[in-house]
Amino acid sequence: MSTMKRFEHDGVTLAYLDTGTPEPGVPESGDGAPVLLIHGFASNTRINWVGPGWVDALTRAGYRVISVDNRGHGDSEKLYDSALYSAPMMAEDARALLDHLDIEHANVMGYSMGARITAFLAMTHPARVRSAVFGGLGENMIHGVGGAAEIVAALEADDAGSIADLQARMFREFAEKTGGDRLALAACMRSSRVKIREDALAQLRLPVLVCVGTEDDIAGSPQALADVIPGARAVDIPGREHNRAVGDKVYKQAVLDFLAERP
Repeated sequence: MSTMKRFEHDGVTLAYLDTGTPEPGVPESGDGAPVLLIHGFASNTRINWVGPGWVDALTRAGYRVISVDNRGHGDSEKLYDSALYSAPMMAEDARALLDHLDIEHANVMGYSMGARITAFLAMTHPARVRSAVFGGLGENMIHGVGGAAEIVAALEADDAGSIADLQARMFREFAEKTGGDRLALAACMRSSRVKIREDALAQLRLPVLVCVGTEDDIAGSPQALADVIPGARAVDIPGREHNRAVGDKVYKQAVLDFLAERP
């Protein structure tokens, strides 16, 4: 994995990966159309995109791959005020990264929380997003996911063994496994799950692909979300739940085919 670089936006230091900016002596890769990747809650570039093979698959297909560690995640600055973690705010971080890299517009793929951030980026700055992939989040982008209070309590609990809620325990275990800052993640969870109005999504006028695992009990129906957005398409990732869908070959191939349609 290339070394993560850093830039500052709105007083927050953010880490990012850019395969189009090679280190000295390293041949340049991904010199085609830029693809910006935005990871999910409690994840990071390494866990969400490098480990599951996304960066490798996209660069081999000729794309310039950029990925940001969202504020409070990965190598980016940790913040403990929930007011600093709204999804629209993180969408502005993504827009600022495109500005920092002098990228006029990019294909953007977000997973779970990253899909919500991608949606806000596309709605607020439509000229900057050539196409959007919403992974791991279907109609619950509109209806809400729920369980935030339980996840916050699990992240803040001193004793992991006291966590009764299964989904909350899963997020606690995932945060510990990935080395996340539990208190920063708790602050993020308090404000990042903003619902998006159906009529706002219906105004999108760009190619959209929605990909969700058939066993995902967090995301909601991908087809129901696609039906709201003019021209959007839905893909079922067979037999995969929320976390295991990330690196699935069906998901990868659907995205590569979708991106290949862009001129």
